[in-house]
Amino acid sequence: MKILLASQSPRRKELLSGLGFYFEVVKIDCEEIIPDNIEIEKAAAYLSLLKADTYGILQDEEVLITADTIVAIDDQILGKPTDEAEAKNMLQMLSGKIHQVYTGITIKTSEKTFTETDIADVEFDEISDDEADYYVQKYKPFDKAGSYGIQEWLGMAKIKKMNGSFYTIMGLPTHLVYKILKEI
Repeated sequence: MKILLASQSPRRKELLSGLGFYFEVVKIDCEEIIPDNIEIEKAAAYLSLLKADTYGILQDEEVLITADTIVAIDDQILGKPTDEAEAKNMLQMLSGKIHQVYTGITIKTSEKTFTETDIADVEFDEISDDEADYYVQKYKPFDKAGSYGIQEWLGMAKIKKMNGSFYTIMGLPTHLVYKILKEI
């Protein structure tokens, strides 16, 4: 079995490697547009499947893994920030509140496609303007949904509680990936 990880995320590479799987990283050029009428709970899985379907035809021994993570609060999806102002604004939206992190994965072979979503609730302590400035300046979270990485300073200093998998919040629900790959 030849595993193909369609992600440029260093976090996903680290997590899949940590599971003990050998894989090759492949690139997919896909416009990640979420339809306006989609339910928030289905958006991450939709994007993950969209990426997998964009890849093309797999050979018999190939297994493709795609993933997408979204952060949502108050029925609003927070994507990846485009600049410092948007990143700080997102952090202020999350400050002192509970939000949801949805990570959708698709694991595809030449014969089958498995798509699942894992959800985690995250509660932040209050984030001051100075703390938001520090985090955005130092960590440049422009490649992260919701403008933060749980494994970085903000996660260590400001997450009060979480209900769900740490790895789902990090961007890859490793327990689901492992289970599906073992079944294959």
